[in-house]
Amino acid sequence: MRRTRISDDAGRIIAQTRVTNMFDPDKSIQCGMLVDTGAGALILPAAWKERLGEFRRSETVELQLANGEILRGEACWPVEIEIEGFRPVANEVVFLDMDEEDDDGSHEPLLGYVILEQAQAAVDMLGHRLVPVRYIDMK
Repeated sequence: MRRTRISDDAGRIIAQTRVTNMFDPDKSIQCGMLVDTGAGALILPAAWKERLGEFRRSETVELQLANGEILRGEACWPVEIEIEGFRPVANEVVFLDMDEEDDDGSHEPLLGYVILEQAQAAVDMLGHRLVPVRYIDMK
């Protein structure tokens, strides 16, 4: 069984995920990430960037929010992304300045649909969890 969980807010899926710098495997972050099928990429707080060490490649990117607001972030790669219970994939991480979510200074990282598709994970809307997809979509 996949170890995703529903957070206290109905309908929110939190997936335990590890992100590792592929050229410095000792540098990784493991945490619960909000599954966000409206986002494409894996988004982490810019405050966490140094925890993953130096990257071979990076560039400034622009991101558009659902409300139309445009933000600048930094895409860095390569990283290995492993959603607990699913196959690891190689991709990039986008670091974004985030407002603090809680009084304890925690941030909410986002796990977008591109990463889910690569890992062969799909959202079960009724069960509020991630489920395996048998085939990689080539249609």
